[in-house]
Amino acid sequence: KSGELDLALIKVEAKDLPAVVLGDSNVLEVGDWVLAIGNPFGLSHTVTAGIVSAKGRVIGIGPYDDLIQTDAAINPGNSGGPLFNIQGEVVGINTVIIASGQNLGFAIPITMVKEVLPSIREKGRPDMGWLGVSAQAVTPDLAAALGLAEPTGAIVNGITKGGPADKAG
Repeated sequence: KSGELDLALIKVEAKDLPAVVLGDSNVLEVGDWVLAIGNPFGLSHTVTAGIVSAKGRVIGIGPYDDLIQTDAAINPGNSGGPLFNIQGEVVGINTVIIASGQNLGFAIPITMVKEVLPSIREKGRPDMGWLGVSAQAVTPDLAAALGLAEPTGAIVNGITKGGPADKAG
């Protein structure tokens, strides 16, 4: 399961190529402007603008959901392209859309990418822990229903069949 992250690392042997700066997606805030670059529908060199509309989004695409949600147009072909902040730093890697929704694009936070780059480089895959559970935030309504004093933390709401938590009982 540790390979279920929509990332790839390629080696390009060349000299004097321009490079982008990898920023810090942890400092992004909802409402910050971003640019998505890619090749949607085979239309190369496409740039779209939007805002960060949510952070830490879990949409059920795999065990490592923790995505940046943006309303910058991301379409088939944008996957793998950069998501830039207004300082020109890469803050995410465009990864997925919800086809039935409008203006719902998602990017892998660049801080997560930075964490897994060494293991991708060394092992050919991201080396990430996986429990095999799904969880949801404890909302005020959920806290009240469970008799909790404060709406903080998360509650496990599912276990992946055959995953580590399932095997552990």
